[in-house]
Amino acid sequence: MSGLRLKKGDRVKVLSGKDKGKEGKILTCYPDKNKIIVEGVAVVSRHTKPSQANPQGGIVKRESAIDASKVMLVDPNTGKPTRVGYRFLSDGRKVRVAKASGEAIDQL
Repeated sequence: MSGLRLKKGDRVKVLSGKDKGKEGKILTCYPDKNKIIVEGVAVVSRHTKPSQANPQGGIVKRESAIDASKVMLVDPNTGKPTRVGYRFLSDGRKVRVAKASGEAIDQL
């Protein structure tokens, strides 16, 4: 399924799973896999060997990917989760809109 309606930098709220209720910013999107990485959500412990970049090695905490269907975009006006739609402006540009408030989320 393509057509991921979320972008890097969007604020989202987690709807299900162990991190339900948390909010964070999208760090990375993988539209082909329908997965995203959200700041502070789905944190896992990674055991790493010592390397040039990390001479100590050891256990490193980092975010893992979660399915995009588990999150919803936070409406910039109300601060509540909302679905995302599209609308064409009078000058022909396509913009994402929050379904709850009808406000444009970004100008493409």
